[in-house]
Amino acid sequence: MAKMMNKWLLAGAVVSALCSSVASAKVSADKAAQLGGDVYTPMGSIRAGNEDGSIPAWAGGITEDMIPEGYQVGDHHPDPFADDEKLFTIDASNYQQYQEHLTVGQVALLKAYPDRFKMHVYPTRRSASYPQHVLDAVKANATRAELIQEGNGIKGASVGIPFPFPENGLQLIWNSITRYRGVSVEREVGQAAPLPDGSYVLVKLRDELHHIYNEPDMTPEKLEEGNVLFLFRQNVTAPARLAGTALLVHETMDQVKEPRKAWTYNTGQRRVRRAPNVAYDAPGTASDGLRTTDDFDMFNGAPDRYNWTIKGKKEIYIPYNTYKLHSDEVTYDEIIKPGVINSDLVRYEKHRVWVLEANLKDDTRHQYKKRVFYIDEDSWQIAAEEMYDERGELWRVAQAYLVNYYDVPTLWSTLEAYYDLPSGRYLVIGLDNQENMYNFNAEFSGSHFTPSALRRAGRR
Repeated sequence: MAKMMNKWLLAGAVVSALCSSVASAKVSADKAAQLGGDVYTPMGSIRAGNEDGSIPAWAGGITEDMIPEGYQVGDHHPDPFADDEKLFTIDASNYQQYQEHLTVGQVALLKAYPDRFKMHVYPTRRSASYPQHVLDAVKANATRAELIQEGNGIKGASVGIPFPFPENGLQLIWNSITRYRGVSVEREVGQAAPLPDGSYVLVKLRDELHHIYNEPDMTPEKLEEGNVLFLFRQNVTAPARLAGTALLVHETMDQVKEPRKAWTYNTGQRRVRRAPNVAYDAPGTASDGLRTTDDFDMFNGAPDRYNWTIKGKKEIYIPYNTYKLHSDEVTYDEIIKPGVINSDLVRYEKHRVWVLEANLKDDTRHQYKKRVFYIDEDSWQIAAEEMYDERGELWRVAQAYLVNYYDVPTLWSTLEAYYDLPSGRYLVIGLDNQENMYNFNAEFSGSHFTPSALRRAGRR
């Protein structure tokens, strides 16, 4: 198996070297026709399992007949794999046995919190599934999608990911940015930045998101004309000292032609202001300085400050099918513990991931000199990340805890955690156990994502 992993990494290095310039990634109709066949899944991942069977073949993900009996749209999603038995636990005493399947960040957490951080490993369930029209769009995009503006924009794609056969790192990160998470979504979630002793103040957020790119009847031509990828609005609803603060973002596809537009509403000033600094390494909303703006959703925004390199594929243990962590029977106090979240609530599985490295360009700036992303091959969702400081030392470790929202269906995080190693603190975003479940059928008026609507919503 080690030899196989080395072959993956070597292949990735060769691909990276051959594709150091930005390639279009358009493929032939014959190549695109292989999506959904015996070799590739409709999303471009390898259909087959691995040699030792610890990763099974993809068989369609969670389908309708696998949804637990009694589930209704609007419920928290019950665990379809609740009867699976744990295989083993990785902790500080035995991690060396499994190190080839661990990320650098996971090893750092095991060493930093030997009594708190552990990894309960379960059988791998390749649960990622998507609506048929999304899978059809991926196949169509494969023959026409291309990078523009030196990789800082895309064209020729809509609805599905643009590059099912990525040839370079920019194509790979654009797959993550554009991955399907429904069309119109609203959610109420909690965020917390606990102190080293585990005490915390819960910040409540209302997020509203409209993916123009994912509208079922969207075309590449319409997207190119409007140049808007998605619309996002966020309101802080608690605690009282922050309530009313609001953010509005119009994200563009061609960010050279037109950079991201953002506005904030400040309750003290009672006015909406343009916020061009809501990007890159500006502090995230109410994050206590524990994440950057472009950390949200594991990565968002323009990729132009980094050189992106595919390092290959690896088999890694990542948080997957974490329905126990997602459950409405779990309280926030049970999740939030000193140093790290409660490891006993997290399910890990072995999955194939793309390893993507981003190195800061010489002529630009960012708090993170280097970032390493681990991207699930079945969903293009970033499952883990490592962030390095200007000295090249590991600074932060992020993990996304994934579930399939099978009423959509889509695979997305139920929680994201950003661990700051020097301070012994962390930030969690997406606490939803004690909130209403995500509404993937939200309806927004035409004026909902405008500065004037932001002003009205921000007033107490």
